[in-house]
Amino acid sequence: MKSIAVFCGSKEGKSAIYKEAAIELGHELASREITLIYGGAITGLMGEVADAVLEKGGRVIGVLPHFLQTREIAHKGLTELIMVDSMHERKAKMAELADGFISLPGGPGTLEEYFEIFTWGQLGLHQKPCGLLNVNQYFDPIVSMFNVMDRERFMQPNVRDMVLIDQTPAGILNQFSLYTAPPVRTYLTEKRT
Repeated sequence: MKSIAVFCGSKEGKSAIYKEAAIELGHELASREITLIYGGAITGLMGEVADAVLEKGGRVIGVLPHFLQTREIAHKGLTELIMVDSMHERKAKMAELADGFISLPGGPGTLEEYFEIFTWGQLGLHQKPCGLLNVNQYFDPIVSMFNVMDRERFMQPNVRDMVLIDQTPAGILNQFSLYTAPPVRTYLTEKRT
């Protein structure tokens, strides 16, 4: 795995544990010589994970829409900063550059990014792993919702298996190294029961 896209908050959150996890993830990526692909900002957890990779001599590529350049404050010390015209282009470029995707805690934007890229995987648009770094049990409600989707048959078991979760950066990256995408299901021949 050469590059990982990280989705996370442009804020640091209430607890210092989130910042610590972002730094730990950045150090882990750098130690494995994995390039960080992220949203390009210097603020919040986004800035923390980028700074941690750079601190250890790693590569960081930011992707930032022009209209967020002043709102999220573009990080000036990156290996590369790619400017795009929209949020859609940002996500598409990050997906193109990354070999996998990790979500740290964040707000609605972080969840939207994770769910879109996860859905693309479910549809077979990519075969890349998608993981939740479940710091401080932040993603427990989402994991519970995935379990409800599976139980109520709105999600196939092989798709539920695509939900990779760990509490440590090393743990989630180790899962990524073992990941195999499930076969894409066709709905045209599905029997209704």
